[in-house]
Amino acid sequence: MHRIAIIGAGPAGCTLGRILGLSNIQFTIFESEASPTARGPGGTLDLHTQTGLAAVKAAGLHEEFLERARFDGEALIIADKNMKRYLDIGGTTSRSSGGRPEIHRRELRTMLLGSLPEGVVQWGRHLVSVSEDLTLHFNNGDESGFDLIIGADGAWSKTRALISDQLPIYTGISGSELTIRDAASRYPDLDALVNKGSIFSFGDGHAINAQYIGDGRIKVTEYGSREGKWATKNSSIALYPETLKTLLAKEYAGWAPELQKLISVADEEPVLTRALFMLPVGFKWENKPGVTVIGDAAHLMSPFAGEGANLAMADAMNLAEYIKRSASKDALYENVAAFEADMFDRAKPSQALSDQNLKDWFFTPGAPGTVIERFLVREVLVDEAVGVRCDYLAAALVC
Repeated sequence: MHRIAIIGAGPAGCTLGRILGLSNIQFTIFESEASPTARGPGGTLDLHTQTGLAAVKAAGLHEEFLERARFDGEALIIADKNMKRYLDIGGTTSRSSGGRPEIHRRELRTMLLGSLPEGVVQWGRHLVSVSEDLTLHFNNGDESGFDLIIGADGAWSKTRALISDQLPIYTGISGSELTIRDAASRYPDLDALVNKGSIFSFGDGHAINAQYIGDGRIKVTEYGSREGKWATKNSSIALYPETLKTLLAKEYAGWAPELQKLISVADEEPVLTRALFMLPVGFKWENKPGVTVIGDAAHLMSPFAGEGANLAMADAMNLAEYIKRSASKDALYENVAAFEADMFDRAKPSQALSDQNLKDWFFTPGAPGTVIERFLVREVLVDEAVGVRCDYLAAALVC
């Protein structure tokens, strides 16, 4: 029986472990975080029919997912800096609406972790490197003897370093994340504006976005075309949160009052800053027997296609099937190589979509008005390719 090591207990790693476990394949997940609750609350994800949702079904968790998911989170506004709307999709409570139910990242992780056999996740194991003999070097000891090492360890994957020297590249976009707690009671006007969904507003190479979180919070993110060290220079370590908010207020002084308010009333803790990185569109590597990577470690992209977590979970689902049909170690290596070739083909369209959207929203004069039509065309083509109903996009276009 194969012995599998999975690096990372995120959606990809846990989905993979769950599906392997259903076939009684031995695996261990090594996670750098100290405990299941160490990670911050995060935002929400919309899972797609042929990727994230398909993986949930393959993991035998669809009914539990339906109990945890939100179907009122599909409301979407795309607007400019003056809140002129170019796309306006109303919310719904129907389970058969746009095919993209929302689930809080914390809920998804709780569900996946709860489905795993007890003791298969080793917490507090920070991977330092993987050597050529496939020994895993952690900050607190080494592990070896695995038939396959799978890196689901994110953008700066230490596993990927064994199979490629490619590092993520800066997209040119950096920004900050803020939170408005108890939005409905404290700021009912903003709560009504977001409408349990999302707002994406763009202008002058910048964006202010807002997303309703199922626990009553509104997550506010702002991004801009900035030099690569902006996130570090303006982090909560370098600046007091109120200082950063003051800087942002000046930067967005000409924007619609309701968009400015999303930033001005946000809670001062936590305020996070980050730079957005990506791997090159079409990134691939030469197969190395005994090791592979999935998710962001394999095809990191910006968040402007909404496909990252979905692709990661689909990677896990597909890789599990290749592993399950491997009766010998030689067959395992051959099947993993076949999986990688398939993954490269599957990931490239989403990588390209993310890159095109980023360039349109942030680097095209007159955006979003000048780019909304081609954005919708791309979305319709992608949705049709994966069997998602897309007529609601045309109906929601504001002329």
